[in-house]
Amino acid sequence: MVRYPTFLVFLTCIFIGCLITTFPANSVAQVTKIMGKVVDSKTKEPVPFANILIVGTTIGTLTDFDGNYSLELKNTKAESITASLLGYSKITKPFAKNVFQTINFELVSENLDLPEVIIIYTGNPADAIIDSIVKYKERNTYQNFNKFQYDAYTKIEIDANNITEKLENRRIFKPFKFVLAYVDTSTINGKSYLPILISETNSVIYERKSPKSKKEIVQATQISGLENTSVSQFFGSMSQEVNVYSNFTPLFDKNFVSPIANSGHDFYKYFLVDSTFIGNKWCYHIMFKPKRKQELTYTGSLWVNDTSYAIMKIRMRIAEDANINFVNDLEVDQEFQWTDDKFWMKTKDVLLVDFNVIENAKKVIGLYGHKTTIFGNFVFDTIDYEKVFALPSDVTFEKHATDKHEEYWIESRPEALSASEEKIYTMVDSIKQVPIFRTYKDILYGVMTGYFPLKKLEIGPYSKLFSYNEIEGARFRIGARTANSFSKKVQLEGYIAYGTLDKTIKYGAEVMYMFDKNPRRALIASYKYDVEQLGMSPNAYATDNILSSLFSRGPINKLTMVREYEVSYEHEWFNGLINTLTVNHRELFPLPGTDFVIYPEGANDTVYTNSIYTNEIGLGTRISFDEKYISGEFYRVTLKSQYPIILINYKWGIPNIFSNDYGYQKLNIGIQQWFNLGTMGWSKYVIDWGKTWGTLPYPLLKIHDGNQTFLYDDYASNLMLYYEFISDEYVNFYFSHHFDGLFLNRIPLMRKLKWREVVHFRGVYGSLTDANLNYSEFPDGMRPLGNIPYLEAGGGIENIFKIFRIDAVWRLTHLHDAENPNAKSFGIFGSVYFSF
Repeated sequence: MVRYPTFLVFLTCIFIGCLITTFPANSVAQVTKIMGKVVDSKTKEPVPFANILIVGTTIGTLTDFDGNYSLELKNTKAESITASLLGYSKITKPFAKNVFQTINFELVSENLDLPEVIIIYTGNPADAIIDSIVKYKERNTYQNFNKFQYDAYTKIEIDANNITEKLENRRIFKPFKFVLAYVDTSTINGKSYLPILISETNSVIYERKSPKSKKEIVQATQISGLENTSVSQFFGSMSQEVNVYSNFTPLFDKNFVSPIANSGHDFYKYFLVDSTFIGNKWCYHIMFKPKRKQELTYTGSLWVNDTSYAIMKIRMRIAEDANINFVNDLEVDQEFQWTDDKFWMKTKDVLLVDFNVIENAKKVIGLYGHKTTIFGNFVFDTIDYEKVFALPSDVTFEKHATDKHEEYWIESRPEALSASEEKIYTMVDSIKQVPIFRTYKDILYGVMTGYFPLKKLEIGPYSKLFSYNEIEGARFRIGARTANSFSKKVQLEGYIAYGTLDKTIKYGAEVMYMFDKNPRRALIASYKYDVEQLGMSPNAYATDNILSSLFSRGPINKLTMVREYEVSYEHEWFNGLINTLTVNHRELFPLPGTDFVIYPEGANDTVYTNSIYTNEIGLGTRISFDEKYISGEFYRVTLKSQYPIILINYKWGIPNIFSNDYGYQKLNIGIQQWFNLGTMGWSKYVIDWGKTWGTLPYPLLKIHDGNQTFLYDDYASNLMLYYEFISDEYVNFYFSHHFDGLFLNRIPLMRKLKWREVVHFRGVYGSLTDANLNYSEFPDGMRPLGNIPYLEAGGGIENIFKIFRIDAVWRLTHLHDAENPNAKSFGIFGSVYFSF
């Protein structure tokens, strides 16, 4: 995981927002901001599609389906605003300049004598226009070029919102009162906010359709606020490119139905509300809203050209009751232009996200993530880009990209920063000088990561300070690692542990040296002398984690003492291909008071040994096309890829070195993929095949991954015991599907809970040669699978209180084997599961 994982980034920003926010919303506003509601004066019902106009200008808008509107004005000389609609009397009201204000209207109906109108078209004209948009999608989205380049200016701003007066007198905020002058108010939802981070990037982007490739050359970048680059990466990645012409627009791993999807009529109601010129193009203005509750849909409006039926503008917000966590609001604004008299190109893309750990919170500090990208200077098929597409990384920084002066930014920005945005750089630098700020930040970091920062050292993790198992008894462990302030090239890590029952000291150490971060080049050397649970999935909680002790389903008494020396080198050739070369020496020791029993020449030739030695050289390959990451200084986590991820690992066991008598080869090939299924949710599958060549004692064969805790493990057979099945050739298969509330959302009493359904299936099939079956004595209960695969099926409910998941699992085979006649056929498992 990265030093600031995704959820930690979110909470860190909220915490810092809490620290630096203390006063009511209207302390400053550099532009005139107006929002309000229009209702019928008699019924008090909202009036949708009412015209809102700034008197003496062409600036205006329409009210939405709930009668709401909002406007932002810069340097205006106007002083009044009107609301009007056919059948109502026009109302004009004054407004104040350079402040935020709420102006509501109550329209009074009037009797009008209208001439008779004969309606010939009996359908909804908006539906007919939507049908034409869908019909001409390919013409408007298929661009007749293979390669092109363009400039992109990206501005990301992070704001703490829900700023209230009650925060003013809290002791924790008193050192930060100097930031009062920076609080503002949003016209999206009326929440007060304080900017805490801003970043700007100027890039040139190159795209190729066949073979598909996209490269970004960052010419200039600057960031203020939180110093960790993972923050800007997180909020940058949140705004995946939203292609409104696609049937589904993926946001936060959810598939929202586009308002111009081929099946849009099944999800939306459309209303034709206006027609006007945008530039020299005559456009229809259509508003849309969802047909049903809690579906992943939008509400908003679009402007479409009357002849090409190409979208020129679109503004949409996710449905208010959409089943998505931690996101109270999300708005997408896009603009398109007719370019070179040939192509429709997107020229502006704006995304605003309102994050909060509490749904629809009005008083709890949350975050705005606001990203604006402006595209321009398009060049089509006229330049040779092969050198660019040959670059190993998808994103490359020019040498002096971070050294640009303010004069550069003033000249290069396609739109100027507002006065409040310009002050963020100064404000945040001032906050960092407050001594107690560092203390607050360290406390939060320790709570969320498990490591407490102590200058250039971090102590932890806390979850491993104490645990218990039947071999060691009470286990005490203390560990530490160097912080980024020590070095951004070298990380040192180590620990020491002691068990009260075996009275043995265990320890481990690791050093990592980063040659480069993009592409990744790293050298890692490690040593450990500690107990290990063979047959445990890499996804499981380690046996020395307190959670494994608390939620164990049986005694933890099958641990093996291991001494291991390892050196590995990671080399990323380009984004999507990484190799890892590993050299490993490993010593395995049996449980106290026992020996490994080997039959090298058959049952009549018995060897008792207290150790097994191996020496390996391994080569790992990871192929992950178009995979995106959030990177820290030393680690990174994937943000998933829409394409399969292929893992190939080969190991060669070298005999006759350091008392090693075992020569062997191992090959493992795995493939996994995460993919959306539209409104049906999303699925994940994992297929893993492996084979071992050589005659070996059981610890060196494939001991299949079991689970003896009540914590559900995606990568293990949850009702299989540790040391239950063994193979030298095998295939694992796992499939899960997450319905994201598809069925429960349709049950009125369940809908409010926002629970989500998940189903899963697992199969393991393996074989064991007679040579390996007869070579060593197996522990009690361990056996080959035989002719019957191990099968499990289950289902569960996730999103319980937004973070918990409960699974029911049924074991379908190997229920009455003589070696395990009391195998459990059913189990209930829990887990902590974060998902948007």
